[in-house]
Amino acid sequence: MADGLVIIPTFNEIENIEAIVKTVFDLKKDFHVLVVDDNSPDGTAACVRSLQEQFPEKLFLEVRKEKSGLGTAYIHGFKWALAHGYEYIFEMDADFSHRPADLSRLHRACVNGADMAVGSRYKKGVNVVNWPLARILLSYGASFYVKFITGMKVHDPTAGFVCYRRKVLETINLDNVRFIGYAFQIEMKYRAYLKKFKIEEVSIIFTDRINGKSKMNSAIIREAIFGVIAMKFRSIFFKKNF
Repeated sequence: MADGLVIIPTFNEIENIEAIVKTVFDLKKDFHVLVVDDNSPDGTAACVRSLQEQFPEKLFLEVRKEKSGLGTAYIHGFKWALAHGYEYIFEMDADFSHRPADLSRLHRACVNGADMAVGSRYKKGVNVVNWPLARILLSYGASFYVKFITGMKVHDPTAGFVCYRRKVLETINLDNVRFIGYAFQIEMKYRAYLKKFKIEEVSIIFTDRINGKSKMNSAIIREAIFGVIAMKFRSIFFKKNF
């Protein structure tokens, strides 16, 4: 059995899902893949089911009833991974903005002592391809804002390309995680930071999706801006329930 599980949340990723799954399985390092699909109307889950015939015991699928947010999809995947005994659990997008080849680098960082390895766009300057300047400024500014509010020394706290050692997800109370949008990524890193886990950033090149549609919207941005302050407040004044 592989020791690493790559969790890929999907909603309408029919244009990407087959290619991303096959690319992960083509890597020298043996990874398993769990697709958590939010009942995509475009047939993403059906495509994964057909791929399972080609990759039995390596490709898994969990279909939820409806689109319920990135954070809850990952929590669902984390619990599945823990129940099935994986030591290294990965987050990765379906759209090739995260290069599957970098999975091995994140894995190596955790094998060599990190508890949480983050694929970082900003560890060494700005390594983003095909984003407009306004999007880069928003993302980079959000990272600076999060570091200022939380005190974390993570250059890319909103990054969604991550490897967790099993013990991190076992220690964090996953049922207490509140954010469901991209701020989920901030909250998971902050909770690991408060638990004194070692977070290491691995510099990557992030390329904007070519196929499919971005899920970013104004509600997600508001959650990140105002939610971070509320999260910091809860962590200080409601420690027992955080």
